Amino acid sequence: MADPTWDPAQYLRHAGHRARPFTDLLAQVPDLPTDPPRIADLGCGPGNLTALLAARWPTANITGYDNSPEMLHRARAEHADAGRLDFAHADLRTWAPSEPYDLIFSNATLQWIPDHADRFADWIAGLVPGGTFAFQVPGNFDAPSHRLMRELAASPRWRDRLSGTLRHADAVLTPEAYLERLTDLGCAADVWETTYIHLLTGEDPVLDWVKGTGLRPILTALADDPDAARAFEDEYRTTLREAYPPTRHGTPFPFRRIFAIARKEA
Repeated sequence: MADPTWDPAQYLRHAGHRARPFTDLLAQVPDLPTDPPRIADLGCGPGNLTALLAARWPTANITGYDNSPEMLHRARAEHADAGRLDFAHADLRTWAPSEPYDLIFSNATLQWIPDHADRFADWIAGLVPGGTFAFQVPGNFDAPSHRLMRELAASPRWRDRLSGTLRHADAVLTPEAYLERLTDLGCAADVWETTYIHLLTGEDPVLDWVKGTGLRPILTALADDPDAARAFEDEYRTTLREAYPPTRHGTPFPFRRIFAIARKEA
């Protein structure tokens, strides 16, 4: 699967809903052992949520890492802060800490990294004693929004062009498996899951949501053929309207997420 091209403006169209799991995870992070602390935000995107880390730890030195030039450009333009909050390119398939961190934080990113749990040992090794590794990943790969996308991509019309483009249901582990991995590495771990019921508004709001995230690999694969991209989007829109019917208040969009906090032994 090739790395998708990201559109920061599209991603930020649902910024309020996307921020909720970030702030819920952040609220559970314990006090950090060093003052000022050193923090890494893995998969920082456009930087709007990395700024919340700076708000909680005003003296911290924080680096947001991402592999998307578009996201990094937006983050640097709007959130870089005189060296205390900076942004850098990184491929999380190979990234390892080059200095000790008090907190390594990742929100809705690791699902894009194959076998990401195999990276945990290197990241936890890069924490100072008493440091924390905290992450959140979507747990909704069997939800209609993802299942219908995969089924359409595998259909006779699209499979030759889109085979291998999308992630599958095993893109993330179960909460129990994350707990085992983290405790095996000597951490005190807390793992939980939450299903949010986002109430989306506007025309075809679920399609609008996934155009900022899950649909990016399809849009990237079909970027050289706008007619094909529109045709796929039209077919997908029809199935989403059936799966997520609107109510008089908006369109309910259930979204399960998995959270983990792992604290290294002091």
